[in-house]
Amino acid sequence: MSHAKGNWQPSRPNINERTEYMFNNDLYSDVKFIVPKTVGESKIKREIPAHKFILSISSPVFEAMFHNVLAEPTDTIELPDCEYESLLELFRYMYSDEANLNGNNVMGVLYLANKYIVPALADICVTYLQEHVDSSNVFNVLPSALIYEEKELIEECWDVVDNQTEQALRSEAFKTIERSLLEAVVQRDSLAIKELNLFQAVNLWAAKECERQGLSTNGKVKRRILGESIVRGIRFPLIRQAEFARIVLVSEILTTQEVARFFKYYNYAQSASSLGFLDSKRTGFSDHRIYHCRRFRSLLDGRNRVNGGNNDRLLFRVDRDIIVHGVGLFGSDNNSYSITVELKESGQTFPEEVVSETVQCTYIPYKCDFYFGYELMFHAPIYVKKNTDYEFKASIHGPQSWVGRNGTAIIQYILPIARFTFTDVKDVSNATTTKEGQFPEILFSCIV
Repeated sequence: MSHAKGNWQPSRPNINERTEYMFNNDLYSDVKFIVPKTVGESKIKREIPAHKFILSISSPVFEAMFHNVLAEPTDTIELPDCEYESLLELFRYMYSDEANLNGNNVMGVLYLANKYIVPALADICVTYLQEHVDSSNVFNVLPSALIYEEKELIEECWDVVDNQTEQALRSEAFKTIERSLLEAVVQRDSLAIKELNLFQAVNLWAAKECERQGLSTNGKVKRRILGESIVRGIRFPLIRQAEFARIVLVSEILTTQEVARFFKYYNYAQSASSLGFLDSKRTGFSDHRIYHCRRFRSLLDGRNRVNGGNNDRLLFRVDRDIIVHGVGLFGSDNNSYSITVELKESGQTFPEEVVSETVQCTYIPYKCDFYFGYELMFHAPIYVKKNTDYEFKASIHGPQSWVGRNGTAIIQYILPIARFTFTDVKDVSNATTTKEGQFPEILFSCIV
């Protein structure tokens, strides 16, 4: 940005406006910063003009850089350790007491605010992160929160990890965390996750670390990279024998002797205490009692609805944070169905979860009645944020099915207290509404 000299001062009657006018302005600039900017897959160098006086009165680091005996002898300074957008927001704050933060620049701005000792801006960044941290970014935020010892932000991050464990461990950021942070995660008793899923996430992390180090991805190498404290932190006795044989065994992380002891344990020839691994359920997972939010006042039997692959879609929101474990769907007696179910936040491109299965109908209790159908459990529970719209979508192929009638848009669940609000999806191909159709129940648990 560049401005020629001119009669600009009268239109800016106070010092704040005049100082803000000088931000990213060549006018009277006496120092330039050269910083990298990411453009697509490449990096280019960009220039930011600045004024030593403004930077010096805002940061003791810049003051020392420009005015003490070790002052920089040049008026052009390269900063390879930051991004253009982050440095620009640091300077914006120094010139105007404002910063335009977003998910792409906030971590870089926090780094610079601490590097150049601008604590007020660091506090603004921390507040922004506390308001925006979620399962997709928590493992980007937590390492910086630990480095800068931001206690409240650290607690917020651990709350997300505890309550949204499944989603957090499936994020891309988790695959690249430091081993010390992985160890801290595994040692937490408050995780809300099945032990098998935790093991799979740890095993994937180890495999990625082998690739990063150029090592063979085999069980012995993975165990060495993980270390005994992490391996011993997995509560293998909680994993069912079939899953142990199908997933844990083939990972080859456990030794031959450990595997032999586990098969003795599964066949009641050995106690869990002799295995060397904890066998108590994690409190975060065991506290998640599953409730059934049931939508309909009446049900009609299997001669009422043909399932030819039409989409069944339904919007809902809840007035508190919950975890959705699965959904109930109608079928009919002695019949099977091919189904695909999606759950996603409304407006998002990618679903939170997609499950495709062929199921055989069973007899399912429903209030004071019953229906023939199936309860489809997701591969991983889904964290649903309060007062946010989510959408179920089901594609169902099979014979005629039962159908729900006399549904209501609002359901007040008393114990636990949770208010569900349902909304119709305006789509001519949609076969479900708030009043009738599919999705007789949502299987959920509450976050304390």
